[in-house]
Amino acid sequence: MTSCTDAVHAASDTPVAEPTPRSTTPAVLAAGVTIVLWASSFVVIRSAGAHLAAGPMALLRVLVAALVLTPLVLRRRTRPLLPRGRALGRVVAYGVMWFAAYNVVLTIAERHVDAGTAALLVNVAPILMAVGAGLFLGEGFPRPVVVGSLIGLAGVAVMTLGTGDEGSHADAVGLVLGLVAAMLYATSVLLQKVTLREIDGLHATWLGTLVGVVATLPFAGQLVGELGSAPPSALLGAAYLGAFPTAVAFTTYAYALTHMSAGRIGPLVGYLATVVSVLMSWLFLDEVPTTLTLLGGAICIGGVVVSRRRSAR
Repeated sequence: MTSCTDAVHAASDTPVAEPTPRSTTPAVLAAGVTIVLWASSFVVIRSAGAHLAAGPMALLRVLVAALVLTPLVLRRRTRPLLPRGRALGRVVAYGVMWFAAYNVVLTIAERHVDAGTAALLVNVAPILMAVGAGLFLGEGFPRPVVVGSLIGLAGVAVMTLGTGDEGSHADAVGLVLGLVAAMLYATSVLLQKVTLREIDGLHATWLGTLVGVVATLPFAGQLVGELGSAPPSALLGAAYLGAFPTAVAFTTYAYALTHMSAGRIGPLVGYLATVVSVLMSWLFLDEVPTTLTLLGGAICIGGVVVSRRRSAR
């Protein structure tokens, strides 16, 4: 608990800087916090999602996150609360796409495709991030990043084969929505990467949650209706999603993104979060992974190792 809070504080205090060798270790540690918390969200969503619809859950999640982050931002205010010009436009864009639309779209997609297929679709995002970072952020296309991303994607594909069963299903709507979720995720990361040149990670995450709250307000009436029927465990689960996988994990992700290239952080977080989520499902939900799932996880880890190698100069 203390380490998560410290990570949030570190994200708010650290000045924005380009990736440097010295900053790599704390950035990787921050990414590690994000990996564990984002992986845990899959376990919590499985139970809470049975009692809360996609829109109301997204609203409750970002509302809790905004409430958690607001005192930290106000207490550490060192600059205007709102950026100006294009920076504000980018905040609004990734706030709507990442903190609102992504959560809603992915939840709906999983009603049309099995969990393994959804994981494969969402983990197209690191590839999109690497391509986008090369084209639009001037990061180029380092061979380790490209090769590692492809290896990791292959590992997720193997994991998908291991999670399939006779009752699994997939239709065109689910496939399209899964790919849309991946594109929303990847585009939002690239937008936030540019925004982090002007504001710190805590500030960027807080603003994103506020935009997310506004974007999901149309679901407020439905949320009020579901609060009366949802069990306390579902509400506590949604609160956890807002406080930790959103407030803490998005802030530590922003910190890591400040000090690492978007192309490198994509495979590190995306593929390892998939592996950790399988292990957590095994531990907490008694969902024993198959041999193919374990093999795919090992391939994912190999892809991350390759992506972390530095290109020869």
